[in-house]
Amino acid sequence: MKTRLILSLFLIICQAVNAQNGQKEKLLFGVAYYDEYMPYERLEKDVAMMKDAGINVVRIAESTWSTVEPQDNVWDFKSIDRVLAAMHKGGIKVIIGTPTYAFPTWLAKKYPEILATTARGKNQYGARQNMDITNEHFRFHAERVIRKIMEHVKDHPAIIGYQVDNETKHYGTAGPNVQKAFVQYMKDKFKTLDAVNKEFGLDYWSNRINNWDDFPTVNGTQSASINASLNSEFSKFQRQIVTDYLTWQTKIVKEYAKPSQFVTQNFDLEWRGYSYGIQPDVDHFAAAKALDVAGIDIYHPTQDNLTGIEISLGGDLTRSMKGGKNFFVIETEAQGFAQWVPYPNQLRLQAFSHLASGANMLEYWHWHSIHNSAETYWKGLLSHDFEPNPTYNEAKTIGKDFDRLSEKLIDLKKSNEVAILFSNEALTAFNAFSFGWGARENYNDILRPYYDALYKMNVGTDFIDGTKNPELSKYKLIVVPALYAASDDLLKKLNQFVKDGGHVLYTFKSGFSDENVKVRTSIQPGIINEACGISYSQFTIPQNISLKGDPFGAGKENTVNSWMELITPTTAKVLAYYDHPSWGTYAAVTQNQFGKGTATYVGCMTTQTLTEKIVKSTLEKTNLWKTEQQFAFPIILKSGVNQQGKNIRYFFNYSAVPQKIQYSFKKGKELLSNKVVSANSPLDLEAWGVLIVEED
Repeated sequence: MKTRLILSLFLIICQAVNAQNGQKEKLLFGVAYYDEYMPYERLEKDVAMMKDAGINVVRIAESTWSTVEPQDNVWDFKSIDRVLAAMHKGGIKVIIGTPTYAFPTWLAKKYPEILATTARGKNQYGARQNMDITNEHFRFHAERVIRKIMEHVKDHPAIIGYQVDNETKHYGTAGPNVQKAFVQYMKDKFKTLDAVNKEFGLDYWSNRINNWDDFPTVNGTQSASINASLNSEFSKFQRQIVTDYLTWQTKIVKEYAKPSQFVTQNFDLEWRGYSYGIQPDVDHFAAAKALDVAGIDIYHPTQDNLTGIEISLGGDLTRSMKGGKNFFVIETEAQGFAQWVPYPNQLRLQAFSHLASGANMLEYWHWHSIHNSAETYWKGLLSHDFEPNPTYNEAKTIGKDFDRLSEKLIDLKKSNEVAILFSNEALTAFNAFSFGWGARENYNDILRPYYDALYKMNVGTDFIDGTKNPELSKYKLIVVPALYAASDDLLKKLNQFVKDGGHVLYTFKSGFSDENVKVRTSIQPGIINEACGISYSQFTIPQNISLKGDPFGAGKENTVNSWMELITPTTAKVLAYYDHPSWGTYAAVTQNQFGKGTATYVGCMTTQTLTEKIVKSTLEKTNLWKTEQQFAFPIILKSGVNQQGKNIRYFFNYSAVPQKIQYSFKKGKELLSNKVVSANSPLDLEAWGVLIVEED
């Protein structure tokens, strides 16, 4: 009886903790909210409209340092207090952000050196994220405002967690203090200048450094890519600045946060007018270590250009940052840019697509459109008139479904057999040489076609950070795009993975240089030539090149562009030769049996269609073409296991045309309609529609 009583008390305590720790109890559906920006009083009405939409969390305070501290050491928490009180009264949870990504005018006047010096010169005040995050005066005042806010709010019952900073990057900071710190970093890492000169090839153009006091600014190297080794090392150092900065902020916040409250950060991706690929300026996997939950900002095209690829890539990357742990989507658009106002059903499609990647929270940036500033025409969930609109009304259906289905959809666990191995070091090095080989593409242009192909074929994908001594054995296929700079140890590890029965799909320019961007003097592709069974010593820019005989069935897209390596097989089987009177004896695509596994090598830049055909061929040959692959874009499938141990299958229609599909999985229940779904039965997906089946 005593044991049963203790167990009952334990369960009650756990339930109480879970009730306080919002992301464990319910899916979080929310918005960023800025009472400070409102043109007139409407807080009570906003809360009522939020509750009507099913919004259960807001993020506040991350953008308003100058409101909280209008003058040096003068404090005003009225706005934070009134929002906290109103949200708590309305039953809406709150995430507090540290307001350090945009600093006030008085601080810029007092310490103008806080404005970062970059390779382009000295920043001017006005824009956000224009500071040197290592500057001692910035750090002093940033710590003070964080502590003042935390001391003020730490006991408020509405708060479920904290966000440190906002879309943090190093902002190109490269002033004298950063250069001095970099020299010390180089001393600690390489010990002697002889080692630096040798590893970085600094005898070139008399760049040799013979005294630590003569170590030059690397800004010239950065801007002109004179020495990619030094440029890449400095970029690595700058990314470490970001990791140290976020770790520092997190440590401060955790001095005040309760055990039930999380600390997160909203990382972002490389920006091309929308979220595109691996962020060059942050080591996400290292920076995420200090956080309880990884967060991401994902922005993407909509209307006729909505594919879901950016949603999926951002989610897969963020989930992988913490070893498969569920994550938060801290920002995404509701309306966003004028060209992004969603068609009917698209907001719902997007919302459930985030959950299908493993998100436990979806927040829109932001609640309301604002009436001044650079982001006037970035529209929130509400337009400038603050009245209900079609997007808001659709959000209401999402909020209701999130609330009703939280128990079924929260904490989705995903287990994938395929991963993409990426590297910030390879990214920096590859991009540094674009002028050297005349390429128009950068690293993400190589990575994205392979990720996009896997996505369109409904292949669940994780991301592996190649710089972190990754565990590879859990995967059957690893795709390795443009691993231009990599250590011997990583390449040997990939060889061993193949030898032990794994499969690797490499692209061109992999294995070419070591981690210091020194080109290997061995047979190319360096070290991995053993597993790939190939060699090459020459490469060129293709002119009117295709693959002989169209071996992958790409039709008009059977062409090569931007780059081609002239490959000679040693033990590899040639899957494709170049079709050209001079280059026709050289292989373009090969596959080699090595030990128990295979290594496929693509020695050229291929069209998207040809890339997809190569990926499909690789999946088929490695026995990874399964039931899910009978479906293809615009029908997208995602799956995972819920808290009850049941398999959840999402079916998305990323098109304006209704689709009929054959359900080829176990019997279950479609959760949105609450209807039974039989095995091998037809399903109807409306335009931009979603179905969610929980298998029995």
